[in-house]
Amino acid sequence: QLLFKTENRRMERRDKTPIQKYCLSVFNGIFLALGLMLLTFGLWLLFDRNNLFSVLFSSGENHLVTYISCILLGIGSVVTFTSGMGFLGSVVEIKCLLVTYMGFQILMFVAQMAILVLIIMKKEEVHNQWNSRIDEVISEYGNESLAEQEPVWNILNAVQSNVECCGRYNATQWERNKNKKNSTQIPCSCTKSNPKNWFCDVSRDSTYSIGCEEYLNTWFENNVLILTAVTISLLITQIILVTLTHQLFRNIIKNNIWPNE
Repeated sequence: QLLFKTENRRMERRDKTPIQKYCLSVFNGIFLALGLMLLTFGLWLLFDRNNLFSVLFSSGENHLVTYISCILLGIGSVVTFTSGMGFLGSVVEIKCLLVTYMGFQILMFVAQMAILVLIIMKKEEVHNQWNSRIDEVISEYGNESLAEQEPVWNILNAVQSNVECCGRYNATQWERNKNKKNSTQIPCSCTKSNPKNWFCDVSRDSTYSIGCEEYLNTWFENNVLILTAVTISLLITQIILVTLTHQLFRNIIKNNIWPNE
């Protein structure tokens, strides 16, 4: 009877190992996919000159986009490297790689918790900067001495034209702009007309009446929500991965110590 129980334990350990490897590979693949999403998000912010957030916050002395991009690229790169390490360690059953993998996961978990707290704490501050920067762009719009800002103005024109809105809160905001030939002018993108000039002479009743704030806020909130969701998903996946890796590691140790038990 003792021999029978021993044989059962040995078979159970052998049966568990492939299942643990499979589960670890599946969650490691999910972990890698989430990491690649962060990597792609960072590259998009860094190199895409057609999204409003990047153009607004990468001009002048404001390096917010660069900082965020570097953080995302760093996390995405570490996740990709760590995933490869975990996959190799589980398939080949290299104990030192599994231990290193768990160590990396714990360190990354702490770092990502700090980033998640930072996102939550700084979200309102960044949102206020976002609105202030849009107001600044509206004030500078059409200034011939600021030709380097034309990409920002073009994107603002695209938003106003496509969404059929005018200004951040409404069309009266453009009264603050001092670059018009006369006070009655309005950006051409605030109207149905689409000439190549920055400003057009049109009547107020032919101007889009609603502001772009709702659209801009929705765009901002959606991107923050996606980033937060990916970070939380990574944290949950890491907890599962550390648990699975620890179980696999213990099973490998037992099989090596008592191979014939």
